Amino acid sequence: SYIDYSMSVIAGRALPDVRDGLKPVHRRILYSMSELNLTPDKPYRKSARIVGDVLGKYHPHGDTAVYYAMVRMAQDFSTRALLVDGHGNFGSVDGDSPAAMRYTEAKMSKLSLELLRDIEKETVDFKPNFDESLKEPSVLPARYPNLLVNGSNG
Repeated sequence: SYIDYSMSVIAGRALPDVRDGLKPVHRRILYSMSELNLTPDKPYRKSARIVGDVLGKYHPHGDTAVYYAMVRMAQDFSTRALLVDGHGNFGSVDGDSPAAMRYTEAKMSKLSLELLRDIEKETVDFKPNFDESLKEPSVLPARYPNLLVNGSNG
């Protein structure tokens, strides 16, 4: 029924997991950036490249939803502790929209490394992606309380 579907969407996508404080789209963005080796000591990469990687591997939904989720993680006025280090026009507190993803660049922030630390040591469970061609983490190891620090994110 519709109510069952609605509840599964709310529980599965709209609410962050208390263990890492992330919704699936945010988790997939950070994991994909980690796989692309976009660490703070490396150069920025085009946002469109990151979004394309997330869409192709883990999140087969609209590119706009993925991009705006990444943008919010890079806005110092939207979140207390930045998880993405954005370069370019990522919008403003006055409501100005971010530039198109082809014009912006991003990489992981230093703090986001703490969310992913030790993931290669089998610290969390992995599950098949949407087409069962890859595995993705069901939750990130999260060595700090992201939900308390950043709250729920749009």
